[in-house]
Amino acid sequence: MKHLLFGLLALFFLVQSTACTAGNKEGESRNNQLLASAQNVQGGSSVIELNEAQFIDRVFDFKNNETWSFKGDRPAIVDFYAEWCGPCKRLAPILVELQKEYGDKIQIYKVDAEKNRELAAAFGVSAYPTMVFIPMDADPAGARGLLPKEELERIIETFLKVKK
Repeated sequence: MKHLLFGLLALFFLVQSTACTAGNKEGESRNNQLLASAQNVQGGSSVIELNEAQFIDRVFDFKNNETWSFKGDRPAIVDFYAEWCGPCKRLAPILVELQKEYGDKIQIYKVDAEKNRELAAAFGVSAYPTMVFIPMDADPAGARGLLPKEELERIIETFLKVKK
């Protein structure tokens, strides 16, 4: 498992941006509404909130496997966030947009790292937001901080190998 975690950290250092700091209160309510409405939509075009048990079921059983074995049927992004994190709140509507734009070609998941501490620790989450990018044909990699939509699109195209 330690080898997997070190591999996950590789992209953290390649694609780093601003880690979580105090957020802008204006617009946070709107961002939360956008995320909530996206999570209520059924099907492959919505961001899905996962807890630890759901993560084990849908993504990877980090408790019982030492080697990476993705359970998904399409490339994925896992966003580890905290409710109080300003950059996380600014990232949420961007992820909703990306999920809508890419539809069933990718799946974006969100994990509240403060409520799922063991899961967050297994992926080396030490700042918010932290994203893990999961391609179908390679080990996952991660990035910390608020990345602009254009950078996320570049990662989706080059690392996840998905085009709109």
